Amino acid sequence: MSHERTPQSPGTTSTSIASGHLSEFGYSQVLERRTSRFASFAVAFAFVSIATGTFTTYGAVLNSSGPLGIWTWPLVVVGQLAVALVFGCLAARIPLTGCSYQWMSRLASPVLGWFTGWITFTFLVVVAVAVDYTIASTLLPALFGYSGTPAEAWAITAAVLVLQAALVAFSTRWTERVNNVAVTAELVGMILLVVLVLVVGAVRGQLSGEALFSKGGVPAEGYFSFGSMTEPGPWVLAFLLGAFTIVGFESAANLAEETEDPEVVVPRAMWQAVLASGVLGFLFLVAIAAATPDPIALATSATPVADVIQHVLGSYVGSALLVLVTLAVFACGLVITMTGVRLVWAMSRDERFPGHRALSTIDAATGTPRNATVLFLLVTQCVLAVFAVQTNALFSLFSAATLLPAVLYLAVVIMYAVKRRQLPPTAGFSLGRAETPVIVLALVWLVFELSIFRGPSFRDPWLYVLGMTALGALYLGWLLYRRGAGGLAMPSTTTVEEARQSSTAAGDAAPRA
Repeated sequence: MSHERTPQSPGTTSTSIASGHLSEFGYSQVLERRTSRFASFAVAFAFVSIATGTFTTYGAVLNSSGPLGIWTWPLVVVGQLAVALVFGCLAARIPLTGCSYQWMSRLASPVLGWFTGWITFTFLVVVAVAVDYTIASTLLPALFGYSGTPAEAWAITAAVLVLQAALVAFSTRWTERVNNVAVTAELVGMILLVVLVLVVGAVRGQLSGEALFSKGGVPAEGYFSFGSMTEPGPWVLAFLLGAFTIVGFESAANLAEETEDPEVVVPRAMWQAVLASGVLGFLFLVAIAAATPDPIALATSATPVADVIQHVLGSYVGSALLVLVTLAVFACGLVITMTGVRLVWAMSRDERFPGHRALSTIDAATGTPRNATVLFLLVTQCVLAVFAVQTNALFSLFSAATLLPAVLYLAVVIMYAVKRRQLPPTAGFSLGRAETPVIVLALVWLVFELSIFRGPSFRDPWLYVLGMTALGALYLGWLLYRRGAGGLAMPSTTTVEEARQSSTAAGDAAPRA
């Protein structure tokens, strides 16, 4: 797909006054607008996926911080909720596929927007691998009672990635249907897990209040310290549990061009997904921590959450609920793949991505960005091949998948703080007087989160970030050399005043009841 590109006038912004008016942003509607309110929420909730986050990272928290580390979770939820609210303000004004890339490109500069899009792409690629690796390394061994090898985990993860990409390429409608079912199963399954673990554990005398505040095998001295300049303290490391889990809510915004009434639906989907995941996730962590028989011994397990569930509920009930969790994790990877594909397509539509001519097409038979799906699959397989050979692959994957969104979120929040006065009013979502406190809270939280990623244990995630950034910089340099800075201007859009006048005229022309 191609379009004419003309630079925006200095000091102007654009807005979508009515759902589907993509012409005001320089685009035409080529994706089907079918995503409902629940489907939008389900996309955001599935990406966050408390089942995925807790099953993936709880073992690392036991080793770094002990069960006491779960009490960092509410603080993370508050911080990420503030970020989601800021994102909601932007999604209500610029409801376009490629969300963060679009926002930064149109409000800051196309160059910064390109880097934002590229960082988002590198995040989505690595988090897709991290999520699906959880199925292969944690859930399936617990379900079928085997000790998997790195080679087996690699092969299974690769197969799951192929299956998800095939579904995304085949049909958006069926992808959403599968995700809706999986999200419903996750909600039901996680609630059942919380209730059953607490009730059965209490009846059998397997719950311990002391376990909730146990440091496990972590030394008490210096436990609550911030740490040194090169190493975070034990309790600080526990923030990674929530920071890895409560991310990806902006995936709902990446489907804005396919969502009905996106200015209203998308912001609500994002903050509701964070809040629902935060509350339910914390209850689940409390249940698991209270039912932990021996935190020190459990820290040595590759599947600590599954071990606790089966210890309390028995193998049959525990296995049945683990099947639901596996479905939820699969849906998480599915949504990540769909989100990554949409980003590749959106950047290719603006001729910003390598191979954009092929990647910007929509398949006539399926109505999906099929070529972009193939590209995303190939890159995830390459990332999997790099990380799968490491002895601590899961920790490296989830660390990289936590670091990248923190960088992305901070850039977007700073941009919004600087440019918010230039944005037009919105009928979809607004923070009102709470806007400044929310922005400050989001900034404080994100700076603190990034400060955790210091020390030698995070060397591999930083190398991944630097390596992918270097690749992106090379391609961006080639774009600037070939086109010049003016060649990266966003598609022609109406000004705010023109958009308002268009909306007013449309309202005046509408028939009165």
